[in-house]
Amino acid sequence: MITESDVWAKLDSLAKPRRSLGRLEELAVRLACVQQTLTPVVRPRSLVLFAADHGVVASGVSAWPADVTALVVRAIVAGRSASAALAVTYRCDLRVVDVGVAADLDDIDAPNFRHSRVAPGTRDLSREPAMSSSEFAVAWDVGVSEARNAVARGSKVLIGGEMGIGNTTAAACLTSLLTDVPADRTTGSGAGADDKTLETKRRIVSAATSRARALFRKDIREGLLGIAGFEIAALAGFFAEAAKHPVVLLLDGYVATAAALVAQTLRPGVATRMVASHLSSEPGHRAALAFLGLQPLLDWNMRLGEGTGALAALPLLDGAVTLLRDVATLDEMGVSRED
Repeated sequence: MITESDVWAKLDSLAKPRRSLGRLEELAVRLACVQQTLTPVVRPRSLVLFAADHGVVASGVSAWPADVTALVVRAIVAGRSASAALAVTYRCDLRVVDVGVAADLDDIDAPNFRHSRVAPGTRDLSREPAMSSSEFAVAWDVGVSEARNAVARGSKVLIGGEMGIGNTTAAACLTSLLTDVPADRTTGSGAGADDKTLETKRRIVSAATSRARALFRKDIREGLLGIAGFEIAALAGFFAEAAKHPVVLLLDGYVATAAALVAQTLRPGVATRMVASHLSSEPGHRAALAFLGLQPLLDWNMRLGEGTGALAALPLLDGAVTLLRDVATLDEMGVSRED
């Protein structure tokens, strides 16, 4: 078994001042321990992006109408979104999975798109449970299947992305429920909510989380499904399955981290396979990462989602594994270290 001590010993033997590359070396340790090798690799890599709509949008929690979800999905599949452009730049395979987009996407016939719609969006979580137990299970299994496929394709780094208008409301509910942080501190503006919309969103998150907490005490899964989204459930299944394999889970922003909270709750230990790519500007993200014991690599005020924060962090992973693979040791250079 490769331990942190083993990796640090390798790094400390390199031809450089000891620990002089700071967090880049810490990242190398994390990658080596997850993959259980002193020569970790971070290619090939895959972004699997799950898309779904949220019924709660009808209650006024978003600055954008629900039909934008489908429009963005089409842009991603066509290679014209921010996530698609960054994926090409950083040489990351991108796959889009419809687990609950309300609009009809049946005309999309592309190798990077999968039709797996559980239902045409969740129900309004401000009025009733967002989904049934069977729907949660189906969405979870879609994520499991995608993780297995990505591992079978040889991916060494997996990114779980999401797209869904209204999904920061579900993320705020889940974060408040699972971290015990008050709703007013987990609820942000999402994709640009104004003050009035944000107040509505906070009120809904607070009430929905209170109802979910009562259920959660009796049945964990029932509490979760009442405030989740189909893409969040799929992401949680994706993380839980991928964590069974020696691959790195590069975590994106607030919604993906909410899914990681769900996965960690239902499958303890999942977070040990994760690297947090960045700190979102959504206020609840810091608490969610702290709960998972993760320190973000970047703090760039990003909040788009779609896997973009994780994609932006990929060059850091490239650099970290290069240290272990390509840098000469002091012994190779015939130099002895004087401590």
